[in-house]
Amino acid sequence: MTITAKPSAVVEPPAVPRAPRRKRRPALGYPRYTPYVFLLPTILLFFVFTCYPYISALWLSLTKSIDGENTFAGLANYTRLLQDPLFWTALSNTFIILIVQVPIMLALAIILAVAFNSALLKARAVWRMIYFVPIVMGLVAYGILFHALFQSQGGFVNEVLHMVGIPAIPWLSDPMWAKVVIVIALTWHYTGQSAIIYLAQLQSIPTELYEAASVDGAGGVKRFWHITMPGLRPALVLTVILSTIGTLQLFDEPYVLTNGGPDNATLTIGLYLYQQGFQYIDFGYASAIGYALVLIIGVISLVQLRLFREKKA
Repeated sequence: MTITAKPSAVVEPPAVPRAPRRKRRPALGYPRYTPYVFLLPTILLFFVFTCYPYISALWLSLTKSIDGENTFAGLANYTRLLQDPLFWTALSNTFIILIVQVPIMLALAIILAVAFNSALLKARAVWRMIYFVPIVMGLVAYGILFHALFQSQGGFVNEVLHMVGIPAIPWLSDPMWAKVVIVIALTWHYTGQSAIIYLAQLQSIPTELYEAASVDGAGGVKRFWHITMPGLRPALVLTVILSTIGTLQLFDEPYVLTNGGPDNATLTIGLYLYQQGFQYIDFGYASAIGYALVLIIGVISLVQLRLFREKKA
């Protein structure tokens, strides 16, 4: 008699209940142009206050005012510009101030930035604030201040010179000294701004470079020329271009200090543009001067960018 074993029952695992499906939220029905709707106010303001003035000035530079009406004149204003001796005088004065003032200002700014960055200087925050304060003062306000300081009769500077036995200098009535006053005013006002920019760049230079150079026996002068100056290169490019553009647009200082005199010795392009537009009401010619200035600034800025461009190895 044979006995057969019953097959063992297979135990199935309990069924795992499925998680209920989450209902998808309906997609927000924003159309594709919604972002542009939010940007529309900014775009409109840009066109109204930036693009339209440029286009309007370009059209004005091609017109002449005859009996109170603007008539198309083609390139007559630009031809007049090339033959205008006062324009070339203003351009010459502007470039003289640029060539003299900008290098002096940037050299002083580098010296101040290195001093501000030195650990040997006490109360560095106070000194930084003192040298940055002039940039906060309004252009007209500090122009009036320097006019009072450098007056030929009763000016503070001449009074100090008289106390030490030096004769009074005709600061604002002599062509050369008037340029000197404008250079001094610009240097006093903008040196601190450039120094703060250089200081920020200096603090990004790794201190390990100076330590390694000191170990190799490099003195302070070598460290300055081979570490500090190359490290300041981006800030130098920025300040040179900004300072050049600002000086080419110079208006407030000569207007307040000398009004372009004496004998047009401090007449700048910006001041000449103002005279033509708002004193002689010749907006067509003033617009032509403005576009000539834009062209000059663009060419000089491109040249500076090419000169300062880093050469690839």
